[in-house]
Amino acid sequence: MGRQDTEMLKGVLEGIVLAILSSRPAYGYEITARLREQGFTDLAEGTIYALLVRIEQRGLVDVEKVPSEKGPPRKVYSLNAQGRDSLTEFWRTWSFLVERLEQLHQGGN
Repeated sequence: MGRQDTEMLKGVLEGIVLAILSSRPAYGYEITARLREQGFTDLAEGTIYALLVRIEQRGLVDVEKVPSEKGPPRKVYSLNAQGRDSLTEFWRTWSFLVERLEQLHQGGN
């Protein structure tokens, strides 16, 4: 990914992670793996963990510690009502931006 791609991704990564969590709870590595499967191969694991801390602090997810066979318990994140509201707002904003960008791309006003 180039610098512009990376900067654009930073702006929408929270919404992407909330969208992933909207389908089912997941832990950090699992979220990173799903993003990589979607083509976000240059994404550092640390970026996701830092983002998860922020969305937890903002109250957008519930966290459950689940025992792990390989080491300490895993923190499993699930989207709560506040997170669903935030995701709804993200999609509303995303739709607005896509419409405007498409107009610009097509040469319209």
